Amino acid sequence: MTPALVDLADPGTFVPGVPHDFFAWLREHEPVHRQPTGFWAVTRHEDLVAVSRDPQTFSSGVGTALLMELPPEDLLFMQQQMIHMDDPAHARLRSIVSAGFTPRMIRTLEQHVFELAEGIVDRVASKGECDFVTEVAAELPLLVLAELLGVPVDDRWKLFDWSNRLIGLEDPEYGSPEDARMALVEMFVYARELADQKRSAPTDDIVSALVTAEVDGERLSDVDFNMFFFLLVIAGNETTRNSISGGMHALSTHPDQRQRLLDDPSLLPTAVDEMLRWVTPVIQFRRTATRSTSLAGVPIAEGDRVVMYYASANRDERVFADADTFDVGRTPNNHVAFGFGPHFCLGASLARLEMRAIFEQLLTRLPDIDVVAPPERLRSNFINGIKHLPVRFTPR
Repeated sequence: MTPALVDLADPGTFVPGVPHDFFAWLREHEPVHRQPTGFWAVTRHEDLVAVSRDPQTFSSGVGTALLMELPPEDLLFMQQQMIHMDDPAHARLRSIVSAGFTPRMIRTLEQHVFELAEGIVDRVASKGECDFVTEVAAELPLLVLAELLGVPVDDRWKLFDWSNRLIGLEDPEYGSPEDARMALVEMFVYARELADQKRSAPTDDIVSALVTAEVDGERLSDVDFNMFFFLLVIAGNETTRNSISGGMHALSTHPDQRQRLLDDPSLLPTAVDEMLRWVTPVIQFRRTATRSTSLAGVPIAEGDRVVMYYASANRDERVFADADTFDVGRTPNNHVAFGFGPHFCLGASLARLEMRAIFEQLLTRLPDIDVVAPPERLRSNFINGIKHLPVRFTPR
């Protein structure tokens, strides 16, 4: 039986949660599906990987990686950001920031990240209840991001506010498209002042590396730096925060899996990857066909929008046994929560480290922490976000 058509472009569609039933039907019957607003929804893992591997045919730089069509002036602006580029421009810029996210660099951060996670749990442990999103899940990525960027710790909530207003521009709690533009202006003014400071007195952080770096013998322009800062604020905060919040919700709604973790903490690394698969904080990214082609036997015309639904690919029955089962011991787990191909997330190792650190503290020190009300979800067709998540636990 054909299900009712779900409008995947409508941010309201995702407020109750990702429409997994609709995606399951598409994977079985129309894996490359034409949406009424004029784009192709790619829902199987295999096809998503194929699109990601072929940037010559499926471009990030033509029309950006965003689902929405942008007016010409906004299009030119967004195309200056790394995730909206193709190689070789993408590779040149990516090489500048990649040094800050190597496995060796992440290992040097490990002890400190665990200390930050311990401090976060210290601050809530005696309360017995809290909003998990704002008091736990958001705190760790913000603290780490502030240190990586070299901004004062007290300014981390500015990063949180800008991120919410930019990503949540279609959510009435966070703002509006006009307010998102104002947030961008505020962030760029801050970034310019920070860049000036780091040029005159560089320290051991990513911003100092960026403002002193050269691409093809030239320093980054102010626009290049602003777009890097914009990307790092969003990517270093939003996705990890929602992975932690969604992971907490998953453990609460699957008490048998939480008990497995409590009984066997060595499962935590696989549990983190299962949380990432289960939550999939980035719902989709777009590519644009540079030529006429086909995908899964479906003709794709030059200029068509091709949208990869990571949230669907991560539940693909052809790849994941019992795909709709949350299994903290799942292995192998070839999820695509961090993307695939040239645009694979630079911060994947750091995100895993942050998640492992905070859940180790929570499971050890607040083992009975539990969600006590339904999550309030972000109104977005892009980020699978939780705005508020009330939890309760025995005060420590």
